[in-house]
Amino acid sequence: MATPSIDPSLETLLRQYHPAGLSAGCFLSLPGLSGQSVKITLPDVTLVARQQPRQPLPFVDRRREYRVLKKLAAGHLVLPPLAVDRHWLVQPWQAGEGLSPQTFSEQYGGITAQLIRLHRQPLTGYRLCFTTLLEQYWLLCREHHVHWLRHWRRLRQRREPAPLRLAPVHMDLHAGNVVQGSDGYHFIDWEYSADGDIAVDLAIISMNDPQHASRWITCYARHSGIAPEHLTRQIRRWQPWLSLLSACWYQLRAEQTGHPQFRQLARQSWQTLSF
Repeated sequence: MATPSIDPSLETLLRQYHPAGLSAGCFLSLPGLSGQSVKITLPDVTLVARQQPRQPLPFVDRRREYRVLKKLAAGHLVLPPLAVDRHWLVQPWQAGEGLSPQTFSEQYGGITAQLIRLHRQPLTGYRLCFTTLLEQYWLLCREHHVHWLRHWRRLRQRREPAPLRLAPVHMDLHAGNVVQGSDGYHFIDWEYSADGDIAVDLAIISMNDPQHASRWITCYARHSGIAPEHLTRQIRRWQPWLSLLSACWYQLRAEQTGHPQFRQLARQSWQTLSF
């Protein structure tokens, strides 16, 4: 919905970057699972502001996200972010059309090409550690499902898979985080991006589009020079880690928000958790 006023902390940050034109701006709250975002339409530019969550979410840090975006902007993967403080991250609005799940699946070739571009960028300097992430969720959550500890113990015994190839990864690729612009496909919502195994992004895509996982893998293999069977094995190694991480995320958000949808998704995630 359009907002007649803005958060004072956001207004302070915006005035440092764009002192003129705020009074004529239009501010639109955007739906989001991790926290509040605001689309800001000014006379000469359109921006998006992403708020630091008021309640802790492991790995979500707008200052870190800002630094990652600065590095990715050097490779023309994203538009350069504009400003950040302890409350907000402000960046240009990425123009383009959102994708439906069906379109996301159908456009696997172009999206895979953009994913390979990402995976060929220099490292960001922020290494993704699933063990640390999962430990943080355990400490933050009040309720611990019976499957959680059992699954976690098995994963710790196995240890994290050695990376097939270490590169910047997005960590949250699905239809809602890809837009199609006049110059191709662009990824948005980089709050979990870090340096990790390339197979993690493919495993996430496979979880979000399971019926067509094989064609994503085949396409990536063809353009990356990695044998599809190697990718498939590595994706299978990561899937239990990602399944547990997803269940933990829903559990924490259910406890933080009390929202019935999160509670239902958490219950479903724990029930379907398997190796």
